[in-house]
Amino acid sequence: MNYKKVLREVVNAVLPPACPVCGRPAPFAAGRRVDICPECMQKVSYVDEPFCLKCGKPVQSDEVEYCNDCSRHVHVYDQACSVYEYSKDVKNSIYRFKYHNKQEYAGVYAKQMADRCGMMICRWSPDVIIPVPIHISRLKMRGYNQAGLIAEALGRIIGIPIDDEALVRVIKTAPMKELSNRDRVKNLQNAFQADEKVVRYKKVLIVDDIYTTGATFDACAAVLKQAGVREVYGISLCVGDGF
Repeated sequence: MNYKKVLREVVNAVLPPACPVCGRPAPFAAGRRVDICPECMQKVSYVDEPFCLKCGKPVQSDEVEYCNDCSRHVHVYDQACSVYEYSKDVKNSIYRFKYHNKQEYAGVYAKQMADRCGMMICRWSPDVIIPVPIHISRLKMRGYNQAGLIAEALGRIIGIPIDDEALVRVIKTAPMKELSNRDRVKNLQNAFQADEKVVRYKKVLIVDDIYTTGATFDACAAVLKQAGVREVYGISLCVGDGF
């Protein structure tokens, strides 16, 4: 008997996991508990083809290779992808995850990443997953790094190690949502520092919750490449409009 499986099923029955979109206990469908309610699945929009070959944002036609952002802006990172398009329901879900201690959402988010972006991650073949770090002051206040929780869960699912010490946020930056696109780049200048040991990695996958302009991925990629990493890829839970 698989006692761990039995214990997990008992826990799920007594304390069922919540749907990250509506917050209600996740229901059963076809004999198993689903991660997201069928009704809520209709409220979220997944990023599907065609999408930008650089950042992964949706584009209007298969004939368009790059979105408006990437057509006008050279990124430091090599390529990126996302699971959801930014919407009110996804925004509210991430808000509860970050600011209302809904840490259990990380497992669902990671499964969605693996399901939707797993093939691309395999093509990238990263040596390690590195979460975008938050400043120590925010970590003490919140108690956890939301990107770190997603990265840990994703690493367990796809079998890639995590290094949450490879990048450090050395400057307490202003919240990105409060800044213009141009100020986002300035806000992140010199904000990150890479551990000298990252030189042992050739390919890195960085994880974050929201991609807008790519400023965060670029800032992380810049210090990682300067430290000796050859290729830096990014994955985010959702992607919104940029420039």
